[in-house]
Amino acid sequence: MATPNGSVRPAISFPALEGMMYPRLEGLVRVVADAAALLKLRAEELAAVRVLMTSATSGCNSAMLAAMPSLGLIVSQGIGADRFDTAALAARGIRLRLVGEATDDVADLAMTLLNMIGRGLVRGDAFARSGAWQRGRFEVGESLVGKTIGIGGLSGRIGQAIARRAVVSRMTVAGLRRKSNEGLVAALHDDWAALAAASDILVLAMPASPETRHVIGAAELKALGPKGYLVNVGRGELVDTQAMIEALEQKQIAGAALDVLEGEPVIPPRLAALANVVFSPHVGGGTRGARNRAAKVAEDEILAFLG
Repeated sequence: MATPNGSVRPAISFPALEGMMYPRLEGLVRVVADAAALLKLRAEELAAVRVLMTSATSGCNSAMLAAMPSLGLIVSQGIGADRFDTAALAARGIRLRLVGEATDDVADLAMTLLNMIGRGLVRGDAFARSGAWQRGRFEVGESLVGKTIGIGGLSGRIGQAIARRAVVSRMTVAGLRRKSNEGLVAALHDDWAALAAASDILVLAMPASPETRHVIGAAELKALGPKGYLVNVGRGELVDTQAMIEALEQKQIAGAALDVLEGEPVIPPRLAALANVVFSPHVGGGTRGARNRAAKVAEDEILAFLG
């Protein structure tokens, strides 16, 4: 497939994420910096591309699709499909393989964030470092035992992984009344406000779509209540950021723990100033173990497709 100078290859990739290596794909993949660099390649190079390696963040836009007439497989690191035109892919018969091998790592982070915000662990670290511990005891935190955890995206791989961990922590699991959630060990509620009202902690572990944008707004946050916590490891667009800021400022909810944020990596100054918020910089799947597993899956998929 390659020309003598090696420029024409059957697969093209954006730079690998830290911790990912693809030794079995050596000689098959051309790496480009970004979508703009991809579109600057010669037509003959793009015509030879049968596989695109991308991520949930980079996606694949319509211009890229149009430029690669032989494209048959997209392997994307991450489970988010919101940056892909799935209808266009289906129309061309292009298979999209979302590599979700970070399921357990994201679930672990969700539970970590839940404990961090509920037990004030960021403040606790500062308390211990400052020497205040020598003068008194730290504040009493919240226990997970007996609490209800509402999970948005309950039937998904990450949602179920969070639910398993919650059960071990002796929590009660709740979700939305959806066909996909029927038969799961969870109390089901008719809408987001009802789920929020029934939850001590509301965890979002689902991809974004036009239908799910701002599913958590002022009404849902009010229903969550002054003792309730919001944890988001899904997508920032699921939450109305301004409504969340107001709810946190006015103590309508107890706190929030956010791995993702609408408009990230920019954090609104009002939100950043709040002590009842914990941030992590979109690192849910960012472990070496997850990336090693995902890289192997990508290699297997691409080698099988190229035959």
